[in-house]
Amino acid sequence: TASACEFVTPLSLQTLSGAPVTMNMFDPADEITVSHIALADKADVLIVAPATANIIAKAAAGIADDTASAIMLACKAPIVIAPAMNVNMWNNAATKRNVEVLQERGVHFVGPEAGDLACGYQGQGRLCEVERIVDFTESVLCPKDMLGTKVVIAAGPTREHIDPIRFVSNRSSGKMGFALARAARNRGARVTLITGPTYLTPPDGVKCLRVGSAQ
Repeated sequence: TASACEFVTPLSLQTLSGAPVTMNMFDPADEITVSHIALADKADVLIVAPATANIIAKAAAGIADDTASAIMLACKAPIVIAPAMNVNMWNNAATKRNVEVLQERGVHFVGPEAGDLACGYQGQGRLCEVERIVDFTESVLCPKDMLGTKVVIAAGPTREHIDPIRFVSNRSSGKMGFALARAARNRGARVTLITGPTYLTPPDGVKCLRVGSAQ
């Protein structure tokens, strides 16, 4: 979009991605294929990141006045939106209603997170980390062949105290259990993850119970 070009140049995106960058909806070179329709048709998933309050509002209203919004309107593939904006804009009643409208249409939202914002404010409105967006998108695309299944997974080490200072533990990282929890969630299961002390972040959509002792 024109606004996005104020933050990063098309040449930078093209160089880093190794793919062409589409901006102009009426590029004469693309008239034969109608680029926004062709891009929408071949997408397995459409990720809007970062998604401003403006693009969310346009999507909710069905406005298609630039390439990005036109692709969103024409796309039949799953759509994942990762919002990023000022906390007051995110909490505005209009934005909340636009998000509800899109969710009712089957659009998926990941985030935003809370933290320091580019405008100097603190609060919810921060773009999710790329890893979280990718993880969430994988869960959207995964076949839901475990719907209705409840899964309980134990992961990580335990600590059995000898006294208030010392304990007996092991070197379990918890990575295998967390990966199993993520895979089961992706397939539609209701997952409860019981984890000992670990540095790993539980997957979104998984109920996490943190414990110390095996008991």
